[in-house]
Amino acid sequence: MDTKAIIASKPANNINAIFDSSSCNGTQNPSTLGHHLARRLVQIGITDVFTVPGDFNLSLLDGLIAKPELNLIGCCRRWLRQVPENLPVICIVGGPNSNDYGSNRILHHTIGLSDFSQELRCFQTVTCHQVFNGVILFVYVNLEVGPSTAVVKDLEDAQLQIDEAIAVALKESKPVYISISCNLPAIPHPSFPQEPAPFFLTPKLTNQESLEIAVEATANYLNKAVKPVIVSGPLLRAAKACNSLIELGDACGYAMAVMPSAKGLIPENHPNFTGTYWGVVSTPFCAEVVESADAYLFAGAIFDELTTVGYSLHVKMQKAAIIQPQSVVIANGPRFGGIQMRDFLKALARRLDYNSTAYKNYSRIHVSEGLPSQCDPKENLKVSILFKNIQNMLSSNTAVIAEAGDSWFNCQKLKLPEGCAYECQINYGSIGWSVGATLGYAQVAPNKRLISCIGDGSFQMTAQDVSTMLRCGQRNIIFLLNNGGYTTEEKFHFGPYNIIKNWNYTALVDAIHNGEGKCWTTKVHCEEELVEAIKTATEDKEECLSFIEVVLHMDDTSKELIQFACRIAARGRPPKP
Repeated sequence: MDTKAIIASKPANNINAIFDSSSCNGTQNPSTLGHHLARRLVQIGITDVFTVPGDFNLSLLDGLIAKPELNLIGCCRRWLRQVPENLPVICIVGGPNSNDYGSNRILHHTIGLSDFSQELRCFQTVTCHQVFNGVILFVYVNLEVGPSTAVVKDLEDAQLQIDEAIAVALKESKPVYISISCNLPAIPHPSFPQEPAPFFLTPKLTNQESLEIAVEATANYLNKAVKPVIVSGPLLRAAKACNSLIELGDACGYAMAVMPSAKGLIPENHPNFTGTYWGVVSTPFCAEVVESADAYLFAGAIFDELTTVGYSLHVKMQKAAIIQPQSVVIANGPRFGGIQMRDFLKALARRLDYNSTAYKNYSRIHVSEGLPSQCDPKENLKVSILFKNIQNMLSSNTAVIAEAGDSWFNCQKLKLPEGCAYECQINYGSIGWSVGATLGYAQVAPNKRLISCIGDGSFQMTAQDVSTMLRCGQRNIIFLLNNGGYTTEEKFHFGPYNIIKNWNYTALVDAIHNGEGKCWTTKVHCEEELVEAIKTATEDKEECLSFIEVVLHMDDTSKELIQFACRIAARGRPPKP
C-alpha cells in the first residue's frame, strides 16, 4: 500500500524487519498500537529501522520515534520488490483508513479499485497466514504448517495478531508482513497497557520418540556406507544448526562440502572441508568426491535450478539422507517429522562410526590451484587478477557480499579466513540485491569491513542505497565491476538488449556524496592502479566508504559462468512433442 523500510537487529539476534515508516517528530500515548509495536520490536532485539516516509505510515512512525532504543534510518527507495528468504524479516506497511474498507471508495496507493485486498492477494501465494482488514498480517512460515486465515476489524485483536506474527517470524525464520490502517496507531486502547506482559516465545521442541527412531535409522544407513559425505545447505542458518553440523563433522570424519548459498556457514579451515558442491561449476575436485560417494547427508539443502545447475547434479536421492529444519528423510524412504535439525545432528554425532574414506580420497586427488597468470601491471585488468587481489584483503575482520552473476563464481573461489563472513543470494537470483544487502549487513555488523563485488547492471538497479550508507557513516569497500552490460544474461542468450547505458559510476557516487560524510572514489584500469586503490582504501581511507570502479572487458568472465549458463540456457529448449 505504501512505502517500505527495514528493521535490523544486532547480529547476535539475527533478526531483521522491513518497516513502513517516516522521520517525524512527536510523542505518543504509551497505550497505543504504535507504542505497543515499537515496544515489541525492542523486546525481540530490533535496533535499527530502515524507513521511507509515506502518508499512510506517518502516525505509525511517531510511536517508533518515541522509543529511544530504535534508531530510524531514512532510505531512498522502496524495499519490498525483493522478498527475503529464510530470514526472520518483519515487513510493516501503512494501510488505508479502517473506515474506508467496504465504503466502495477508490484510494491512492491502490490499483484504482475499491477492493483494497490486492496486496493481500499478491502475498497469498507465498504466505500461509494472512490477517486482513484493520490490521493485516501476511506471515511466511514453513509450508509444512499449512494455511490459515483470520480477520481483524478493530483494535481488540491487534495485540494478539501482532504478537503472533512476530512469534511466527522468529520461530520459523521466515518473513512476516504487517499492514496497519493509517488511523489506528495513535488510538489509545486498554488492550495496550503501559506495562504489557513480556513477550514470550514458546520454544520449538523435538518429538523425542521420533528423534530416537530417526537417528537409529539414519545411523544404520550411513554406518553401512563405504565413503559417505556431508553437504551443507543454506537452511542450516535458519535452523540455527551450523555448530551442530560442525560437531557432527568432527565426530564422523566425513568429507564436508557446502552448496553455493551456504558458503561461509562452515569454516573453510575445517580439516575435512572440500569446497563448494555446485555440479559442473564446483570448486576443483569437490564434485568428484561428492558424486562418487555411496551415501550423502544433505543438511539444510535447497535443490532448485540454480543450485543444481539446471538439475544436472549427478547425485541420487535414493542414496541421500535429507535433513531439513524440522524433518528427516532417509534414502527416499521413511520420513520423520517434528524433529529440530540441531537436535538431530547432535544426537546423530553420537551414533555415527568414524569414516574419513571420502576425505582421504579427496586428499589424494586434490591439486592446489595455480596462481593467476602474470601480466604487465599496466595492461588492461583481468578478472582473475582482480580477485587475486581481493583474496589478499580478506581477514577475520572482513565480510564478502557477492552479487548475482559472475561474482557468484569468482567469490566462491575465495578462501575465507576464519571469521570472514560471506553472503550471497542464489535462490531468487535477483540482480541489484547486493547493494541493499551491503547497507543492511554493515548496519548490524559495524565491526566488519564489507567487501562487496557488484556488477554494473546490478548497481544500476539500486544505486541510490549508497546515499543511505553515507548517511549511516558506513565504511564499506564496493568494487563496481564495469564490463558494459548484463554479461551473465549475455552468456545465457546473446542479444542487443544485454548492453546497457554506461554511467560514470565514480562521478555518480561523488554526486551522491556531495561533500557530506566520508567517501572516496576511484576508477582503475590495470593492476597497478588496483593495487594502489586497495592500499588507499584499506589504509588511508579505512574509515571511509570506498567505491572502486573496475573497468573490465565484457568477455572476460569465469569459465564457471560459461558452463553454468550453457546448462541453465537449456530451459529454452522446445517443448516435448
